[in-house]
Amino acid sequence: MTDHFQRVGAAFQGLVTFETELLKGPLEHSLLHLIKLRASQINGCAFCIQIHAADALKNCETHLRLHMLAGWRDSNLFTPRERAALAWTEALTLVAETHAPDGIWEEVCSLFDEDEVAFLTFAIGAINLWNRTQIAFRAMHAEALPAERAHAA
Repeated sequence: MTDHFQRVGAAFQGLVTFETELLKGPLEHSLLHLIKLRASQINGCAFCIQIHAADALKNCETHLRLHMLAGWRDSNLFTPRERAALAWTEALTLVAETHAPDGIWEEVCSLFDEDEVAFLTFAIGAINLWNRTQIAFRAMHAEALPAERAHAA
């Protein structure tokens, strides 16, 4: 944690609490890892890319899916729910360009219930805030990722 985060004290703790509550929500953690990683790729936040790739691997995500994430539209490795969430992530991360298109919103609403839509949208907003603060404060990424775990049969 940088000195900048210590300086905002309770506000930083509020963000940590917010993240904790998002993890308790209805979205599968594997999906949260994908949206956090994809937003971080778009924003170019090396610190967050490393953190979320490592977290995904610890939760049994595969290296192949992580490598293919930037090309998810052209890959058959992602489910319809993941595709909708990734499209929504990209739209909201680039909201100044996309203005959150109705078609993507409708797709998200058709695959997620109202609680899930709320959690998904707030999770995307949260990772965009984290990306911006980590980039601004010049946070450095770790230099290693955990090994890929074999999926249980």
